[in-house]
Amino acid sequence: MTEFETGYPSVRQIQTFIRDQLDVEVKLMTGDTLTGKVVWQDTHCLCLQDASEQMVTVWRQAIAYHKTVS
Repeated sequence: MTEFETGYPSVRQIQTFIRDQLDVEVKLMTGDTLTGKVVWQDTHCLCLQDASEQMVTVWRQAIAYHKTVS
């Protein structure tokens, strides 16, 4: 099992998204785009809550990039 490394910049960035309840855009390797607030993250996944309050769990390895929505 891989330990969750909170010192990594990418982990800290997601923690900031969660703390500040920022809307983010997550582009998947498939080309699909998800938008919402990050609710939690762990070593393998993160969970997004969209505008209709639906929760979606996304595997980290499926993510091409993530950014805040302006």
